[in-house]
Amino acid sequence: MLRPCLSAFLIFAAPVAVAAPAFAQDAAAPAAAQMTPEQIAAFNQAVTDFTAGQTAQQAGDNATAVAKYDAALPAIRTAVEVDPSKIDNVNFLANALYADAAAYGAQGQMDKVIALYGESLPHWRKVVEAKPTDTASRNILAGILIQMGNQKLGAQDKAGADPLYQEALTLARKSVAENGTDKVNKNILLSALIGASQTANDPALQTEALDLGKSMMADGTIDAMNKPSIEAMTGQKTG
Repeated sequence: MLRPCLSAFLIFAAPVAVAAPAFAQDAAAPAAAQMTPEQIAAFNQAVTDFTAGQTAQQAGDNATAVAKYDAALPAIRTAVEVDPSKIDNVNFLANALYADAAAYGAQGQMDKVIALYGESLPHWRKVVEAKPTDTASRNILAGILIQMGNQKLGAQDKAGADPLYQEALTLARKSVAENGTDKVNKNILLSALIGASQTANDPALQTEALDLGKSMMADGTIDAMNKPSIEAMTGQKTG
């Protein structure tokens, strides 16, 4: 049986450089007008905190990053609640949650990671729907789905894991269809296939995972997260 490697949980959660929205700097903007002066001030402070969090995270200071992200999140959530249609703020919230999860993950706090990933899912889905050509956001969403699927599979919850893997598969197949030579695209697809092959009761998925994994082993494009699963599968196949 293929087994996803849970130890490489944050393979997709490298810090992301995000330009924070600036709409709340201008109280005359339509979305900002719906916010109170206190909410606008809090949002502007959140932008400052988020930027400081990114700087700390990129320097390897994850404890400071977590503190800054946690301080920023309430005001960013409020901005999205006030105007859920403003995709720049939805994207900002999705990235802030993702960056916070990466900082917590770097400190081994996986319960926090899962909670933040879960909160971020609807926001990432909205971003990907609004920006269908944004491969980076699509791959982040697929990676989060896979990691949440891995967590459920590790707890023997195949029924809960399967729809997460299936959603990730659809996203990953789109990325590979657009650029089949990109290493990141291929590894996300392989991760989704490895997971789905254990939950979907579809032998074709296991065959597809094996074939893709073997080809990636041969050309050196397989990453550290997927390699143990394919090595185990290949060993069983030949043994």
